Amino acid sequence: MSVRVVTDSAAGLPPEVITELDICVLDLHVMDNAGAGGKEQSTSGLSALELAAAYGRQMERSGDDGVLAIHLSKELSSTWSAAVTASGVFPDTVKVLDSETAGMVMGAAAMAAARLAQDGASLEECRSAAADTLARGKTWVYLNSTEDLRRSGRMSAATAMLSTALLATKPIMSIADGKLELVGRTRTQTKAFTKVVDLVASRADGQPAFVAVQHNDAPAEAERLRHLLELALAKGSSFMVVPLTEVLSVHAGPGAIGVSVVFSTPEPEEAPAKPRLEFPSFGPLWHPPRP
Repeated sequence: MSVRVVTDSAAGLPPEVITELDICVLDLHVMDNAGAGGKEQSTSGLSALELAAAYGRQMERSGDDGVLAIHLSKELSSTWSAAVTASGVFPDTVKVLDSETAGMVMGAAAMAAARLAQDGASLEECRSAAADTLARGKTWVYLNSTEDLRRSGRMSAATAMLSTALLATKPIMSIADGKLELVGRTRTQTKAFTKVVDLVASRADGQPAFVAVQHNDAPAEAERLRHLLELALAKGSSFMVVPLTEVLSVHAGPGAIGVSVVFSTPEPEEAPAKPRLEFPSFGPLWHPPRP
């Protein structure tokens, strides 16, 4: 038996990765609502009862080796607090991580932990690998409009106040400390993509990175951005282009494109005293160094 890794659908993991690494993905709820302008969608988090049942099933599969649960930022969903409650049913055998993000940085953390779990790593080793991946991750989102985010309440109060002024711009958001914040606004998609590439390349600082470009029904634009990122980043970087999952698309709106990046090192101020981790070959299903 081995440690089981659980995440939720906000991670955006593609089906082939879920199958290869045997990750348990729990679907967040997407609901159709009747609105004044026609059918509208909203989302809700998983309940403690749903999560406790899922953790119990995974615990049986693990042979009591343990379960690592990596969930959407607690600032964006109630799922994390429900997960903490649910984990109380399994003292010391279910570890819950607040990813403080959404999208494929979450997915990469689950991938790193699951790969180690397949190699027989302990629950603590898997948790450390996931936490290290999250510490090196960053997500940016290009939006055609902030309207869907504003309606959902997932936008910070300060950015929501600016939403009217942003109507004629192409805003770029980032996820910082688990919350969406405005980091740039441009008049065209081309300028927005240039800004995103600059942000990613500056943070990468010449080192290879794992990049996932996620899109809401904009495959051609996502491929274009991937190409620009590939030109800007160091040799050895790896790339994935995948659709945004439904639960993220509801909030991001049509044409949205997210860029989730796991860099070779943490932010400079968070870098540990130990030697920097090197990744000479970043494959889509890269193998993190075992602690």
